[in-house]
Formats: sequence, C-alpha cells, structure tokens
Amino acid sequence: MKNKEIAAIFYEMADLLDILGVEWKPLAFRKAARVIESEPEDVEKIFRKSGEKGLKELEGVGDAIAKKIGEFIETGKVKEHEELKKQIPDGVESMLKIPGLGPKKVARLFKELKIDSLEKLEKLAKAEKIRKLSGFGEKSEEDILMGLELVKKGTERKLLGIILPYAEEIVNEIRKLPHVERAEVAGSLRRMRETVKDMDMLVFTRTPGVVSKAVQKLSEVEKVERAGDTLVSVRLKNGISADVRMLAPDLYGSGLVHFTGSKEHGIALRNRAIKMGMKFSEYGLVKGKKIVASKSEKDVYAALGLQEVPPEMRENEGEIELAEKKKLPEIVGYDDIRGDLHTHTVWSDGAHTTEQMVSRAVELGYEYYAITDHSKSDVVANGLNEKRVKEHMMEIDKLQKKFPQITLLKGSEVAILTNGEMDYSNKVLKELDIVIASIHSGFKNDEKKMTARMVGALENEHVTFIAHPTGRLINQRNPYALNTEKIMDAAQRTGKAFEINAFPSRLDFDAKNVHSCVERKIPLVINTDAHSVQNLDFMKFGIGQARRGWATKKDILNAQPLQKWLKK
Repeated sequence: MKNKEIAAIFYEMADLLDILGVEWKPLAFRKAARVIESEPEDVEKIFRKSGEKGLKELEGVGDAIAKKIGEFIETGKVKEHEELKKQIPDGVESMLKIPGLGPKKVARLFKELKIDSLEKLEKLAKAEKIRKLSGFGEKSEEDILMGLELVKKGTERKLLGIILPYAEEIVNEIRKLPHVERAEVAGSLRRMRETVKDMDMLVFTRTPGVVSKAVQKLSEVEKVERAGDTLVSVRLKNGISADVRMLAPDLYGSGLVHFTGSKEHGIALRNRAIKMGMKFSEYGLVKGKKIVASKSEKDVYAALGLQEVPPEMRENEGEIELAEKKKLPEIVGYDDIRGDLHTHTVWSDGAHTTEQMVSRAVELGYEYYAITDHSKSDVVANGLNEKRVKEHMMEIDKLQKKFPQITLLKGSEVAILTNGEMDYSNKVLKELDIVIASIHSGFKNDEKKMTARMVGALENEHVTFIAHPTGRLINQRNPYALNTEKIMDAAQRTGKAFEINAFPSRLDFDAKNVHSCVERKIPLVINTDAHSVQNLDFMKFGIGQARRGWATKKDILNAQPLQKWLKK
C-alpha cells in the first residue's frame, strides 16, 4: 500500500514550496496528503483499476495531483519533488522539525545567516547570533536550542504508535514461516512504552537454524547486521534495528518474561530467584539441573511466589511487592472501552464525514460515540461558530435514526481561552452532551497563568473532561508550564475527569500522571482524538498507557455504561 509514501512526498513538497515562498500550492499538497494517508483503499489499486479518473474522485485530488500520484506509482518518483529537493539543502528542510520554526523563519535563517544544517543552527544559536535577526530575539534562541534537543530525541526513539503496528506486521509474517510455532513482540514495545529505540521479537521453533535463514530473507529487512541460529539482528527498511531471537517452544513463558523486561524488573526477579535457591534466565527458572518453570509466564511468576504481572506494569515500581501479597490491581483490558469520546469530522479539521466516522464506530462495536469538532476560536482547525454547532447537532440527530444500535453524543472540543473562560457561552455548552476543554493557544504562558486557565475550565459546570492535559507532543513539543498538583486538586474538588489521549504523538496523560489520578480517585477517559476513520484504531495505545499507570475499569469513565457517568 503506497498511500503513506505518497502522502509523505506531498507533505515534503508542501514544506519545500513554503520555504521557497510559493503561495497556494503548499495548501493543495497538504490537503491531498491528508486525504491520501486517511484513504482506507490503496490508491495504487484505484489507479490500476480506474486510472487518473478514479483518483480524481478523491476529495482534494485534481488533475495535477492525480498525475503526480500516477507518476509515483509507475516510476517510484515524482519529478517535481526531485527538482524541489535540488533547490534546498536537506539540512534546511530538517529545521522545520523544530517546534516554532515555520517555513518563513527557516527561509530567513537560510537566506540571511546561510544556515543549511542543524549543526550550524545549534552553533549559531549557542553563539547568540540568531537573536540579532529581527523577529527572533533571545527567547527564540532558547526555544531553538530546546527544540534541537527534542529533534535529537526523536531520531533516537520512535513513537509507539508508529513502530508497534509495523512490528506486529513483521511478527505476523514470521508466524507464517515453516517450522515457526509461535512468535511475539517483546521488550519495550510489549510494555507499551510511549517511545522505543529498537524492536525485540521472539520466535519459538524446534529448528532455529532454518527459521533464522528465513527471517533474514523477510521483505522488510534492509541489512543483516548479525546472524546465527539463535539470534538475528537486522536493520529494517524504516531505519529501526530489530533483534529476532529463536527459542525452543517449551521456553515460551521464561523467554517472554526475560525479554519483555524492564531491566530493573528482570533484575528483581533474578534476585528473588537466587534467594529461593534458583536461577532465572530465558532458559527457564532452574533449581539445580531441573527446570521448575518455563512454559508459561504464569508458571514462572507462580514458582517465584508471585501473581503474574501484566507486561505494562513490569517496571519495578512496586508491582513485585503487590504481586507477592496477591494484591495486583485488575487493570483495564484492551476490550473494555465502550465508546470513544473525542473525535473530529470534516466539519472542523477531520478527514472523513460524520457518517463515515459513526459507521466505523459501529464496526468497532462501541455502545456510544461522541462527535466533538473544534470550537470557533480554533480558526486553523476550521472551528465551528454557534450557528454551525446547531447545524451539526441536527445532522447527528438524523444519523442517530440511521444508526439506532449506537448512542450518538453531541459534543465539542472547546478551547480554553487565556482568561480561563470557555470559547462558547454556557447557554451553548448546556446543549451539548460532551464538553471537552482543551488548550490550543498561548502555549508559552507561564505556570501561574496556564494553571489558572486549566482550573477555570475545571470549575465550569458544563465541562466533562480536560483533553490532552499537559499539551506535550512527544519529540516535538514539551509540556506546558503547569502545576499538575493544583489542577489535580481542582479535578478532585469539582469531580471532573482527565483524558488519556491515545493519539501516538500525544499519549497524554503519561503513565506517571495516570497513576497519580488513580491514587487520587480522579476519573479518567481514554480517547483517540481521531481525525480520520483510521485514527479510531489508536485506542489501544491509550489503553496501554492506562495499564502502565495501573488504572482499572472503574477508574475509566468510558469503560463503564453511559448511564453510570453521563450527567446530561
């Protein structure tokens, strides 16, 4: 499926054209890119079946864009894209990854200071040369240096939501190989860490040498770094390194416990085994020459006198002590969510219609589903004014009759203004089933002001929950300056909830904040913040963070029947 490759090229073309100062064309390429990456059908299949005519039936795809899609499918390249890349050094485009550096500022840095690499940018920022440009200043230099650190982290660690689906595809391919009895993802991916450095996979087979050779020939393998009968280390086509280990089928449990980690959890288990007169490794829990346990994870933990610890909790942060007392919480399951409460449609900045989104929610088996497009102040996101809100509510009423098997909730993601008030009047908010309060502007406000804004929203009687509470974008933007203790105090006082945002670049609240909410008995909701039907599949990433924070079903509002928590 070439959709993502084509979308990536169009996004890059839009950035390059922006740097060159070309008007209008960047907007067209970005719109086409969003449509293509969200299109569930393979555009290559559309092209092979119906040619450019079929492609032009996609929203935002006209003659010129259709020709470029066809060109890429036939040749693997887009001529205009190649020509644009020759005009601008790679390092200049890389500067766009830095938060706050848009195309216009990047163009000025390139033209006026001859900055054509991240290294030169960092050097001049540290030498206090950038502040001399009009419109930049000392604060801009500080922001650039901070942004460079985020970019460095981004090259070292990749988003869970990007790597896990990729790893699962590879594991599924491995499962189809002859002589493979089982195969699993392990390591930090299995623990649902928000970012990962590399991938660990376990293959259980009785003929490791044969399987090792087959793994080296997988289509996604770009280079074999190391090859043996028990371990194959490869670099994949997406640039990620992966270790694929072969183990005997009887070592399924001990292998998963050992290679899931974390390192600290593993050390604690091995020390416990030693105290009990045993040794533990991927080859089993052994006493003398006898294997005491190895076939299942439950067996391994039981032989150590412990409850089986869920993978997401294996961080040596108190879980072993609870497992010893048989008091581990029964954390929320991946099938426990009854409805998604934060989603967007074409009414604001989504890629699909309300009906398309609802239809997918029905396919996912949800009992209830909220449509929550942006409020009027979010102009960039095509936010809805009061008139459009009412029109959208009427559309939802019509769709409710068409989809009686699911309860549709009328909602809005309402901006928290700089004074802490909401973007709509209470009269409008009162008509909504779900009111999401979120910050989309003034990210650089100081801690006192940002905290006051959040507390103000929590004190509004119509607000249901706070979305993406810290505002971070992993590897792109740091959290706002925010006193989380004070906003949690306010949530406790008002009975309001916080969101665990499952969008891969957010995963906000993180596991630490989730755990704090659980301890304080502050309710949580897990939502995808979906902007397309495909995004609705992000839910598992949010559930993973909830599990890492030890949240149970009773801690999650949308893991419960609607009538149990919806007050409207």
